[in-house]
Amino acid sequence: MKAAVIHQYGDSSQLEVSDIAVPAIKADEVLVENMATSINPIDYKARQGLLQGMFQWQFPVVLGWDIAGRIIAVGDDVHDFHVGDAIFARPDIDPIGKNGTYAEYTAVKADKLARKPDNISFEAAAAVPLAGLTALQMLRQLQVKAGQKVLIQAGAGGVGIYAIQLAKKLGAYVATTASQSNRDFVTSLGADRVIDYHQETIAEVLSDYDAVFDMVGDIDNGIAILKPGGHFVTISATLTEAQKQTANKTVSEGWLETNGQDLAILADAITDGTLEIVVDSVYPLTTDGIRAAHERSETHHARGRIVVKVKVTELEGE
Repeated sequence: MKAAVIHQYGDSSQLEVSDIAVPAIKADEVLVENMATSINPIDYKARQGLLQGMFQWQFPVVLGWDIAGRIIAVGDDVHDFHVGDAIFARPDIDPIGKNGTYAEYTAVKADKLARKPDNISFEAAAAVPLAGLTALQMLRQLQVKAGQKVLIQAGAGGVGIYAIQLAKKLGAYVATTASQSNRDFVTSLGADRVIDYHQETIAEVLSDYDAVFDMVGDIDNGIAILKPGGHFVTISATLTEAQKQTANKTVSEGWLETNGQDLAILADAITDGTLEIVVDSVYPLTTDGIRAAHERSETHHARGRIVVKVKVTELEGE
């Protein structure tokens, strides 16, 4: 099968599309024919070698953690999904690095799957799993409720676009940080207040917030604007013990726990039109395409999600 691989850690030039073996599936897995995947910041960090302490990958490595496609084979223990089903998922991370989603086929555990909403394309579906699940689960960790004030850092980013919408769906008042050029965009997603991070810090203009979702590493300012009893979670930094032990505030790090049940919650919101998917750009699964997609991600200026189209013949909306 065709897959984008790296043979060593480094910059985007390490990515190349080549032929590798189709993965075998276990009894609790399905084999997915991939229509599309997407790019997340963890992808280029992994390519650079920054995750070496977490995984013992064996080159060549196939990156990628978002998938949308059709099931073409099911394991003996899989009963809720069938050949032909259109699905999307954030698969488990392969401990040896061979089963990423930058490929024509990926083996996925059945409990990580959700059915693709009929009202979106495979390309749009591929833009949801990792970022959407992260937003949903971090808001849950923050215990966001109706009527609360929530700060979502980096509202125009891949996770931020979902977090703003999901927080509004919960009934929260949402502040976010964004550049002036993205003010109207994040407002259209539901943000009630937009702080231009080029002009002012959050600590200068916000106070008494119930929850802060940090995606930029602005830890001390984020903690400072919380009211007593407030919750703070970061997905972009390692907290010090002193920060974790902040008096009268819950301060923690967050990490995605992928599962199909939460993805189905997102699918329902997409189906009923209350969760919008924003795609920044679409690239082909070619050597030049995957390199360009990574380079776009590394600019930190993508508005929404960066998608890689695996099957170039796939019809939009099919």
